[in-house]
Amino acid sequence: MKFRWSLAPPQRAHAERLAEALKLPPLLAQCLLNRNLTEPSAAAAFLWPRLRQLADPFLLPHMPLAVERLLQARERKEPVVLFGDYDVDGVTASALLLEVLRPLGWQVQYYLPRRLEEGYGLSQEAVENCLAQSGATLLLAVDCGSTAVAPIAWLRQRGVEVIVLDHHQISVPAPAAIALVNPRLSASCNTSESEDSGAPFTELCSVGLAFKLAHALLKRARETSILGTADFDLRSLLDLVALGTIADVVPLTGENRILASVGLERLSTTQRPGLVALKQVAQSPALLGSHEVAFQLAPRLNAAGRLETAEEALRLLLTRDHAEARTLAQTLDVRNRTRQKIEHGIVEDAITTVQSRFNPGTDYVIVEGNPTWHIGVVGIVAARVLQQFYRPTVILGGDGATFRGSGRSIPGFNLAGALRECADLLIRQGGHAMAAGVSLLPANLEAFRTRLNQLALNTLQPEDLQPSLRLDAEVRLVDLHLECLAALAQLRPTGQNNPPVQLFARKLNLHRPPLHIGAQKQHLKLWINDGTTALEAVWWNAADQTIPPAPFDLAFAPQINEYNGSRSVQLKILDWRPAQ
Repeated sequence: MKFRWSLAPPQRAHAERLAEALKLPPLLAQCLLNRNLTEPSAAAAFLWPRLRQLADPFLLPHMPLAVERLLQARERKEPVVLFGDYDVDGVTASALLLEVLRPLGWQVQYYLPRRLEEGYGLSQEAVENCLAQSGATLLLAVDCGSTAVAPIAWLRQRGVEVIVLDHHQISVPAPAAIALVNPRLSASCNTSESEDSGAPFTELCSVGLAFKLAHALLKRARETSILGTADFDLRSLLDLVALGTIADVVPLTGENRILASVGLERLSTTQRPGLVALKQVAQSPALLGSHEVAFQLAPRLNAAGRLETAEEALRLLLTRDHAEARTLAQTLDVRNRTRQKIEHGIVEDAITTVQSRFNPGTDYVIVEGNPTWHIGVVGIVAARVLQQFYRPTVILGGDGATFRGSGRSIPGFNLAGALRECADLLIRQGGHAMAAGVSLLPANLEAFRTRLNQLALNTLQPEDLQPSLRLDAEVRLVDLHLECLAALAQLRPTGQNNPPVQLFARKLNLHRPPLHIGAQKQHLKLWINDGTTALEAVWWNAADQTIPPAPFDLAFAPQINEYNGSRSVQLKILDWRPAQ
């Protein structure tokens, strides 16, 4: 077995009541219960998200302060600079705010930091460069700034006020921004000791927060009859919101689900030249889902900031010129292929290095650094190494005289918390429980590896180091028909905290010999049956896998296969085990 199978407890009676209340198939009702949607009203809101369900943006901490200061800047014709970030969340949030502020009368420029030269976020060097270029007296930090205590203090000494719009961890003490619009901050206390104010949008990423800020600005502006605001349609921005929300891998529940669901509809039909061109170079289908956004559109937008500057990605989102859009999209496509080539070489190098000394009994965390590894792709490499070994992983590349890198974690190990325990060995650290960034001197690498492993040994149990396969329900093959799968599709868009439906069936047999498919014959197509029903199944990248001996239990994700105009049920194989 590759995974620990974890079957959600069947709740037949409760599922039947929920199914009856909402006129749903019992299997869909069970899946809703598995996602902690136990009441009909909550389940209905989840299944049929609407923009009117969004909460008042002024419930966000410091939102009134941010709005009043921005309106004041507009009235004074004060120069404002929007300081963004170089990932998809930061770029889409920046594009959204520029599309609101510029047409409505703000004097606003933008500045995107350069990953390789200036590092992440509101670094001192980036802030100095930004101020020299813009000459602004108000800086709006987007997708960064929640830990930038020294740079924000430096700006204030020079008469520049700062508004922070961010969703990352907040330092203690918090930076002295005039407004810190961060859902992690208590509405009544400007410290991180009171995180999670209980508002319905504690998991919003920065493009979601940008949408809330735009909403708040328009509400207040319309109250005071500012010209031009009456006809401004916020719905035109939802393509950007869906793109950034899905790319940032935030939970697709609550307000994020509303924004992503409605935004995907907008994204599928968008007339924004940059996104039309991006979908063309990515060869995306007409109807987009979270998978297409995460694996086709987002990597191409991210490629610019990983290798050089994210300005091309921002220009692509903002342009109204179709010819420029095509040129920029093609450039990003080339950069993405370059990124893939660099990433592939480093992944091979890193995996070979780990394999040469990996001890699964004692190595609970993987830490590898190499001065030749490109710091723009180390986060992706960390994710690939984690996939291979299922250990919290930190991969570091060369940044002058230091190492700079990214880490990815597994459930049960708070990576950001562990890095704080290593602060004396590090130059800089920060992030989330599952993903974080770090800088250190090469001389501290071994001590850092030892400390992290000791923390993991004290935290993780051996069973935590085998990935869990979450299964929604046991089913019979006969119950998996097109109508059933159409009902389950109401759970989309799927993602963090709302995973795709995964099921299992018992005591199956091969209906006919398996077939190797794919350009390199790297995939397997199987036909399985349970004695009454036969279905087609596909096992991706499984050419070297053992064919299940009959009878076997099968874990799978059900999907609809469309081929030559016909539609049929197909199972995507996840794992198998001898029949139990």
